Formats: sequence, structure tokens, C-alpha cells
Amino acid sequence: MFPLKRLREIVGGFASKKIVVVGDLIADEYLYGKPARISREAPVLILRFTDREVRLGGAANAAHNVRALGATALPVGVLGADTAGAEVLRLFTETGIATDGVVKAQGRQTPVKTRIMAGGYESTRQQVVRLDREPEPGIADDLEAALIAAVRAAGSRADAFLVSDYGYGAVTPRVFEAVLETARGRRAVVTVDSRYDLPRFKGATAAAPNEPEVEALAGAELGDERALEKAGRAVLERLESRYLLVTRGNRGMALFEREGPVTFMPIHGSDQIADVTGAGDTVISTFTVALATGAGAVEAAWLANVAGGAVVMKRGTATVSAAELSESLGDDGAAARS
Repeated sequence: MFPLKRLREIVGGFASKKIVVVGDLIADEYLYGKPARISREAPVLILRFTDREVRLGGAANAAHNVRALGATALPVGVLGADTAGAEVLRLFTETGIATDGVVKAQGRQTPVKTRIMAGGYESTRQQVVRLDREPEPGIADDLEAALIAAVRAAGSRADAFLVSDYGYGAVTPRVFEAVLETARGRRAVVTVDSRYDLPRFKGATAAAPNEPEVEALAGAELGDERALEKAGRAVLERLESRYLLVTRGNRGMALFEREGPVTFMPIHGSDQIADVTGAGDTVISTFTVALATGAGAVEAAWLANVAGGAVVMKRGTATVSAAELSESLGDDGAAARS
């Protein structure tokens, strides 16, 4: 299906690319506990605290994935002047990600997703509950102006823009227009991943919704590939985009091209997944970097598919490195046969 040498050449070219990641920066917090007993106060499990970990989430995870793939990540977003914001900045620094485009806002809550994980040291840790701490919707005019300035400054050297919208207000219509305007000046790729408001992002090069999101946008049940093809085409036209990459869980992916066919891709690797947290960030990051490197849409989608298959075998919010992606390609029969 794909020449292995060609795919690895594309991956080898990632290191020369600069990707501006615009969106909602989130702290993913994990609290680990070992089951102790059932509470007398309520029929709930008592966990004995063992550890705490913070990882980059949302647009910050997308930037982390871009960096792990070997490209330069230039994040643009807002962090509160709080403990969670400081932890995200620390993690950016530790992973070699520049923070010039990160705007710090007094009085604003950094979004934090806290996952309570239960399990012993030698057993699989399971998520028991998630607690989200969220900022007030929308952003002030001065913050919006600062983000627009950051988009233009970072975009002056960008090969692609990745918009990661988690609904916390960083990507306002004016910020997105600044992305499109800056990208046009550089003839750069613009990709979008929006959890709740994808139709707002018209004019991007590509969007990467999951199948339930396409179903909701189309207002029709997607019972088979024929129904998905009809709905996907409608969404592609509505977004005025060149490509639509639909993730389908254990059924793989579907790539829609405005001037080409629909390509259905089977899931890569095992369908016995460990954790899907942040997998969408890995998929769109890989797709974006590959397009920026000169890959064809189907090649970029297959690389994203392979990266997604690798990252769901890891626990928690995770990334896939360029070396891991290349190695996974070697395990892929579709590539190896060519």
C-alpha cells in the first residue's frame, strides 16, 4: 500500500518543520491510589494515596506530540497565573518547547483535568472518576489581542498551524481569522481539531473529527461505510476544507478528499487498547507534521493512523516519538509489502 522507504523519509523530514499549535492549554493531573477498603460513610472505595503526576493536556499535549515527533512546536494559548499554569510551563521547558506564545493571565483558572486512578503497583490502574476545573467561558479583549499578536509572531516562521479547540475560549473567531490570514501569507497548512464547535472553523486545510462528531454534525445515524461516506462529504463541504480525517475507534480511519476518493483505513496494531486519552491529539499532530513535510494526504493519514495505534497502547496522556513511529511502520504489513 505504501513504500516503507518513502514513509520513513517523510518521518525523517519532520525535524526541519515548525508547527504553531493554537488552542486551549490544559494540565492533565493524575492522582494514584491503592485500594484500601470500603468507606463506612458511603458505598465507595477508599484509596490510599501513592503518587501524583501532571502531564500536558489539550493543545499542550498536541504541542508535546509535535515535539516528540521531532518537529519544532510553537504553542500559542493562555495559562492562568496559578500553580497549574506554572506546572504546564515547567513541562514545556523540560520537553524543549518554547513558551514565547503563551499568554499568562492574572485571575484566570488554568484548565485542569484530574483523573483519580486506582490500582496496585503490579496491577492495571483504572480511572475511577475525573474532576474538571475550568475557567469562565470566553476571554477578555486584551488577552485576545495578545493571542492574535502571538499567532502572527510565531506564524512568521511556521510551516503549518494546528488549531486545538477544547471549548475554553482561547480560539476566538478573531484568533482563528489571524491563523488563516497568517497561513495564507506563508501558504501553510491549517488543521483543526474542535471538540464542540467544528463548523465555526471554516476554511482550514483539514479537520479531524471522530465518527460520533461527524454523526452529530450530519444529523444522521452512521450505520455503515456508505452512510459515513455521505455524511463525511457533507461535513467536508460545510467546512470548505480540502481534507477530512475521521477517526473511527477500533474501525480505523476514513480520509475524505475534496478532489479525490474516500480512503478507508483499518486500525493499526491491536484493538486491545490500553488508554485512548489524548489519542486524538497524536493523530492530528502526526497528520499535520506529515502534511507540512510534503506527504500526500493518504500518506499523512496512514502515518497518523500508525501513530494513533501506537499511542493507545500507552497509559495516560502520551506521545509517540519519530523513532517509535518509524519502528511501528516496520511492523505494518501494508507498508512492508510495498
